[in-house]
Amino acid sequence: MTLRELLRDVEVYGPLPEGEVSALTGDSRQVEPGSVFFCIAGTRTDGHDHAAGALKKGAAAIVCERDLGLERQILVDSTRAALGICASNFFGRPTEKLKLIGITGTNGKTTTTYLVKHILEAAGKTVGLIGTIRNEIADVTLPAKYTTPDPVGLHAMFARMAQAGCEYVVMEASSHALDQQRLAGVRFAAAAFTNLTQDHLDYHGSMEAYFAAKRKLFDICDVAVVNADDEYGRRVIEGLGCPHISFSQESGGADLTAHDVHFTAKGSRFVLMRCNDLHRVTLRMPGYFSVSNALAAAGCCLATGIEMQAVVEGLASCPGVPGRIEILPTDTPYTVIRDYAHSPDGLQKILETLKEFATGRVVCLFGAAGNRDRAKRPIMGEIVSRLADFVILTSDNPRDEDQMRIIEDVLPGVKKHKTPYEVIPDRFAAIEWGLQNARPDDILLLAGKGHEDYQVLHYGTINFDEKVIVAQLLSEMKGKGASE
Repeated sequence: MTLRELLRDVEVYGPLPEGEVSALTGDSRQVEPGSVFFCIAGTRTDGHDHAAGALKKGAAAIVCERDLGLERQILVDSTRAALGICASNFFGRPTEKLKLIGITGTNGKTTTTYLVKHILEAAGKTVGLIGTIRNEIADVTLPAKYTTPDPVGLHAMFARMAQAGCEYVVMEASSHALDQQRLAGVRFAAAAFTNLTQDHLDYHGSMEAYFAAKRKLFDICDVAVVNADDEYGRRVIEGLGCPHISFSQESGGADLTAHDVHFTAKGSRFVLMRCNDLHRVTLRMPGYFSVSNALAAAGCCLATGIEMQAVVEGLASCPGVPGRIEILPTDTPYTVIRDYAHSPDGLQKILETLKEFATGRVVCLFGAAGNRDRAKRPIMGEIVSRLADFVILTSDNPRDEDQMRIIEDVLPGVKKHKTPYEVIPDRFAAIEWGLQNARPDDILLLAGKGHEDYQVLHYGTINFDEKVIVAQLLSEMKGKGASE
């Protein structure tokens, strides 16, 4: 590919050098002869400082935001945006062959993408998935490093999906990706907004900046699917430049509404109403938020041409999502559930859901993540102490922070209520204690890790799959009981 072909639709200032392109990168360490190096300014380093070195390594060109006085430099307004558009061009504009559906919001992104994918596949479509748990190209599963990959990796995946015959791609759009313009050069057939609550303020700084990042998705979509029950969702609708489908469990004025909602430990039932068209829906996921996610998924599928009956049948046959209100097999008189809830809103919703059908205690095991927003830690503690019957305070992914310091940040919130609690910093030991002390009919909620099969500690990352750990511990407990 030539530089001129690569930079199609990118506004360039000054003359454009001639040459062939073999690769794109924003990492100077990956530059090789024929690469185009994009000077990205990050929080710790600025790619402009490495431009001269990239040329010495044989870069075909340097894309920069300011005049560096270098040969073969290409000046643009935004190197981040240029990288996205160039990545699309480099891989042959694969999204033009695909219908893209994007999901954004604080909570519910992963579940909604899985629901959309299942509905589409049940309707006979070939679908790609990009998200937090894993990436899927039709029947091929790939590990996911980031919720939304960097532009080069993203468009490379789109190209593989198009080549594999995918008609649709469903993906999570994180606030970081939107803020960093990783989705430049992408157009969505439909995009959904699930909700917005406090999270990632260590990065965004304020809720307004966080919302502004999420809102960018709806400037690059054909139809917006928006939660009208959420304050920020209603703000998304204001001033939209595209058609929208609103959904609600609380207002009859939305385009899609849920009525006569019932929850059990095994799932949810409700009536889905679109204008005067009524359909009874069963869902194998309990909870208010699960119904909201189902409405978002229904809206996305309807917006991209799927019939309502196919939507209803797809929702009914979806088996659930790994690590999202997932009931673990235990063969015990109590229930163990793992869930990814790690924000104040997420914890509140999962605990309120469990309280609706619990016949015994709801015991919540949770921790707060290290190197993340400290302000939400006592808020999380207060919510869990207020809604659970017993609290096991432990670690999540402490990363470089001292885990006791994190726990001390959470404790003031826990102590606002008289709910009994136990502090066990080691998460493995905390799970073991929770299993040993569970009573018949209890629900033991393992919150925060969900699908993750690792834990990030100060000395590195270890294997930590709570589904495996619970099975291992219960097997050991059963063995001890038999020997005694």
